[in-house]
Amino acid sequence: MTATKWWRGAVLYQIYPRSFMDANGDGIGDLKGVTSKLDYVKQLGVDGIWLSPFFKSPMRDFGYDVSDYRAVDPMFGSMQDFEALLKAAHDRDLKVIIDQVWSHTSSDNEWFQQSRQDGQNEKSDWYVWADPKPDGSPPNNWQAWFGGPAWTWEPRRRQYFLHNFLPTQPDLNFRSDAVRAAILDVARFWLQLGVDGFRLDVVNYFVHDAALRDNPPSGVQAPALPRDMQIHQFNSNQPETLDFVAKIRERVDGHGDNMTVGELAPGSYSLMAEYTQGQQRLHTAYSFDFLAAWPGGEKIAAVLNQWREGPDDGWPSWAFSNHDVRRVATRWGEALGCPAPRAAPLFMALLMSLRGTIFLYQGEELGLPEADVPFEKLQDPWGINGWPATKGRDGCRTPMPWKDETLAGFSKSKDTWLPVDARQRLLAADKQEKLAESMLHTTRSLIALRKESPALGAGSFRVVLASDNLLVFDREQEGERIQCVFNFGASETSRVYDVKPAVLWTSDPVFSGSNLILPPFSAAILKLT
Repeated sequence: MTATKWWRGAVLYQIYPRSFMDANGDGIGDLKGVTSKLDYVKQLGVDGIWLSPFFKSPMRDFGYDVSDYRAVDPMFGSMQDFEALLKAAHDRDLKVIIDQVWSHTSSDNEWFQQSRQDGQNEKSDWYVWADPKPDGSPPNNWQAWFGGPAWTWEPRRRQYFLHNFLPTQPDLNFRSDAVRAAILDVARFWLQLGVDGFRLDVVNYFVHDAALRDNPPSGVQAPALPRDMQIHQFNSNQPETLDFVAKIRERVDGHGDNMTVGELAPGSYSLMAEYTQGQQRLHTAYSFDFLAAWPGGEKIAAVLNQWREGPDDGWPSWAFSNHDVRRVATRWGEALGCPAPRAAPLFMALLMSLRGTIFLYQGEELGLPEADVPFEKLQDPWGINGWPATKGRDGCRTPMPWKDETLAGFSKSKDTWLPVDARQRLLAADKQEKLAESMLHTTRSLIALRKESPALGAGSFRVVLASDNLLVFDREQEGERIQCVFNFGASETSRVYDVKPAVLWTSDPVFSGSNLILPPFSAAILKLT
């Protein structure tokens, strides 16, 4: 990796502050808690952290509804606490990128409070307002991601406002010059403080269709939420978004060696490539290809094979878990019939072998399964609104298990904002630290291997073999050729080599002469040259 492109091939550790570490004993994680655990993060071998929102917010969507983009929510601490965290991370040579939720604000944001008053005030066009149809119904058929129409009536203006998520998350109007200027000022504020870049929440939802045309039906029948019954053609992915992305890139590049990573929901290869191609768009982006159901070896190969490798071609990012989806050890493990203790190292080896920038979600290095959160303890509006068809996102957001004790060493309070799952306590970091072959040590070794190997860090990618249960691909750079072999099946398989390669890492495959024997749900990383 070159000095000017530290993020190419890097591994970034996602921290969800509410659930990482509670320093003040109120049952909710905070910035001082994050700072106290940076040595642990550094020991993983990662290049930096992605910090989920810690800005002032009413927390109706747990920080993804920002009421003040330049303020730290008191729940997490103070601006001084953030600056101390930033310095502590940089002192450990860890980069810090922060979430920026610019598609929408909280309805408590003073911008919206002014905009909703009437159609003539200074911020009247800062949000997406539209008149009702003659029968009083919403302007079109757009459906919100959390359920129900994407429009809510505002009696003061006698108009509807757009919200692609909760009704308390009104969408900013990026067709307004003033809005674009205000957001770029927010970017400047954090860059001047010294952050190393931004993760841009649902960046493809910045701009809406000016004509407010109806979305076409998707053909999906009886889903958990009506949003899935339409293709989100006109409330997202508008070409004008890329014009503003270019302005963001200019602002970020103007402050040094920084990066932008965009979340594209739900996204696809073509969209990822479109948003990252050339030097005037995002540095990298990720979609939900590997954050959904188990795709199978052939689909994984197809997704990865699409990425071209020219200097102006887009650069991908990959994650298998995050704060919005079921943890991968459960999500994919259950689909394969693979128990979590075998699933976790298998998927970690795959993740750390991919060409692109890697995002590792807190607890993934411990092999945590999805937590079980009963309905009466749910906090996520998505889960509450969608129950029982969906349990929402709380199961991947429960407190980080640092110790095998009642509150997992996360907090000294009497209770925590989400319950601690006893199964996760058994995988606590302090217990795994003492075990020579724990998932924690496996993760560290795989990250170290990726950083030591030019091929794994930034090399080319070529699929050698792909079937539903078997995936083999080569990574190559600077004369080093690495072959990565994965058996996702419940049966043993084998692979014959002319010359026995060097084994760089293995979960438990063995060689019989030059014949590689892969037990069920196993992986090997081999050096061919």
